[in-house]
Amino acid sequence: MQSKTLANGTMGHTDWTSIDWKKANRIVRNLRQRIFKAAQAGDLNKVRQLQKLMLRCYSNTLVSVRRVTQVNAGKYTAGVDKVIVKTPEARNGLIDEIQKHQPWRIHPTRRVYIPKSNGKLRPLGIPTILDRAHQARVKNALEPEWEARFECCSHGFRPGRGCHDAIMHVYSLSKSTGRRKWVVDADIKGAFDNISHDFLLNAIGSFPAKHLIKQWLKAGYVDKDVFHETSAGTPQGGIVSPLLANIALHDMESALGVHRQKCGSPISKRAIVRYADDFLVFCDTREIAEQTIKDLQVWLAERGLSFSEEKTRIVHLTEGFDFLGFNIRLYRNASSKTGLKPLVKPSKKSVQTLKDRLRLEWKNLHGSNAGTAIHRLTPIIKGWANYFRIGNSKQTFNHLDMYMFHKSIQWAKRQHANKSWNDITSMYWRAWRKSRTDKWVFGDKETGAYLTKFSWVSIKRHVMVKGTSSKDDPSLREYWLKREFRGLSTLTKDHRMLIARQRCLCPQCGQILLDGEKLFDFHLIKDQNNPDRGKLENRRMVHAYCHQQILKLGLKKAGQKGGSVC
Repeated sequence: MQSKTLANGTMGHTDWTSIDWKKANRIVRNLRQRIFKAAQAGDLNKVRQLQKLMLRCYSNTLVSVRRVTQVNAGKYTAGVDKVIVKTPEARNGLIDEIQKHQPWRIHPTRRVYIPKSNGKLRPLGIPTILDRAHQARVKNALEPEWEARFECCSHGFRPGRGCHDAIMHVYSLSKSTGRRKWVVDADIKGAFDNISHDFLLNAIGSFPAKHLIKQWLKAGYVDKDVFHETSAGTPQGGIVSPLLANIALHDMESALGVHRQKCGSPISKRAIVRYADDFLVFCDTREIAEQTIKDLQVWLAERGLSFSEEKTRIVHLTEGFDFLGFNIRLYRNASSKTGLKPLVKPSKKSVQTLKDRLRLEWKNLHGSNAGTAIHRLTPIIKGWANYFRIGNSKQTFNHLDMYMFHKSIQWAKRQHANKSWNDITSMYWRAWRKSRTDKWVFGDKETGAYLTKFSWVSIKRHVMVKGTSSKDDPSLREYWLKREFRGLSTLTKDHRMLIARQRCLCPQCGQILLDGEKLFDFHLIKDQNNPDRGKLENRRMVHAYCHQQILKLGLKKAGQKGGSVC
């Protein structure tokens, strides 16, 4: 029997396949918006009351469990208890366990290491699935309060914002007509590992789940079956950790005396762009830049942090600098009024890293057929090109296409060492894509699949989020819906039309379709021989997990009626 869904609790046992996701998501969204509005109005008492309501909210538990067991990339990564949740029955048990009113004992995180771009290893702390679900619940209560406070220079790990917003912010400050030509390219030494617990807990104040956050911070970690205590830092890998890092680094603009106009443009001698613990400070003169480093050293010390001396530097815009994989630099340009023009290109390091990966992929594909090569390489090409398409990347894309062409030739010659060049080219290269005249496209003769090219991804400028706009602001719902339509360009024409007809919303759960979940093209007509099956009016785009629920509900109804479903 399905639980009776309430705003502050549950009765009975949960039935995962029968959950009304539209209702659950609406309750959580409305509570987040009420917390945001109360925080914006400065009514702290109301904020705390609403946060308590969110922490007790059954719908918040449902949404959080779905997030950590079905959506997040690490859903099948276990913590120290080696428990993962894959089945509806296991999710039912997790929800019912979370809803029990009892004091929780936090588990230590499991320490794992992933490679960094510089060859070193980055330590991650993986909480148990139960702790992750609790962290997602706590985040829904804490995040809206701070979304009402965060500065517009902060772009990392925030709803509706990302790397592209940070890059466009950097570009806007790098224009040749701007007066801030000196940049402090700063790097914080082990930011996530060294944040002061006392400072963070004081910043959170009287938040109702402060005791839980304190336990997560002090839980320690297990590395190679040995327990280690944690006296500082917030573990990378936790659901709530990025939010806590943003809270710790909040108010940097005030510390540097940055003032803004009503429209949001900075009018002071300094301007900041921050993506989590990576940030840049644009300054009028080198002297101001040097003073900025001194001011920030004091400010960071209060938070238990410090600069990495070998990576923190002061550069002029004409020298250029790397940020989030891009290189930003003022180039000489005769057509510009000032004789200078800012260009945002993929950095040399990013291009070399991609080449190294592609070279290894081609090497590992020895002995495989063309279809396997296309299947493995296409996502890499599309993902990289879609990330860098917002910059001046056309020249880089053409260069990478030539690199891929040479690698595909090497692969083909190695596969067919005894065949002539004419025979090899006739096997793999032709104008596979009919809309283009390019005859040198690598493809598979058996399936007709072909390898996409970097240059086929068109350059498209990203529009930065306006000011301090937040997804939790109920007055900006239409603004955020319009922004979602910008993400449709990476989909097929049919899928773009389907999602546009649905206003970017999933008809099953009512959530935004482009929220990171896998999508499924759902046909309302089950008969595959029906000619009307493929028409847009008979198709719906839903989340993959929503489609599973639709099928299971259909099986239940069919079973009750003694029938069957396709």
